Amino acid sequence: MNIRIIAVGKIKERYLQQGIDTYLKRIKSYCNVEIVEVPDEKAPENLSPAQEEIVKAKEGERIRNAVRQNSYVIALAIEGEALSSQHLTRKLRDLESSGRENIDFIIGGSLGLDKGSLDRANLLLSFSKLTFPHQLMRLILREQSYHVLQIKY
Repeated sequence: MNIRIIAVGKIKERYLQQGIDTYLKRIKSYCNVEIVEVPDEKAPENLSPAQEEIVKAKEGERIRNAVRQNSYVIALAIEGEALSSQHLTRKLRDLESSGRENIDFIIGGSLGLDKGSLDRANLLLSFSKLTFPHQLMRLILREQSYHVLQIKY
């Protein structure tokens, strides 16, 4: 299985990067994994809803340009389906057995994902109804990926 994690922006906090690196090393013993960071759109603090949509659209275009054409795309979205680790394991196992080896996870920026990115996704996945900072979600996704791969193999 080839997993690509496409995320907006760079990790700024050292403790988050250390946690991400730890899980990345663990994941690599189970599958190929690649991290793709696309630039975030610089924007002032107080944006109008229309300006927020423009920022998300620009970031979304960068995300979609990084998605592999033949990938199964899983977008992290609060409105997505909440799966247990076992159900996510089963989903990935089913994808792999049906010949879908490339999985692209996408994580939006601080404003979330644009409609185009959500529409491109094959699955909208929610880790919680709570709102997490997008940089923290990158660590959570890596930890859950590792957990799921341990169940899987």
